Amino acid sequence: MNTTRRPPIIDMTPEGEFRDPAPRPAPGRLDRILTRVGGMAMLLAILSGALVLAAVAVMAVAVLLPVAIIAGLIGGATLWWRIRRARAQGTPVRFGFVRR
Repeated sequence: MNTTRRPPIIDMTPEGEFRDPAPRPAPGRLDRILTRVGGMAMLLAILSGALVLAAVAVMAVAVLLPVAIIAGLIGGATLWWRIRRARAQGTPVRFGFVRR
């Protein structure tokens, strides 16, 4: 295993200013084509990710909706049973709205 590291090379003038990097060559036809293909691939990846998130949301609703319905039925049955017992004992049961 080689543990020696070379320090980075800093290209400076004797006055202490950084030198300009070498000019890059103008992009060729292949570079332009690859840029467009890469951009389209990124757009497709983002759209497919959004579609996956939408599918996960639909699955969550599909799982939680029966749970909410069952919980509502249990709560309604419990309320019905308590009202029935209260009326059997002669306690009046009234429902009303409080306005403020």
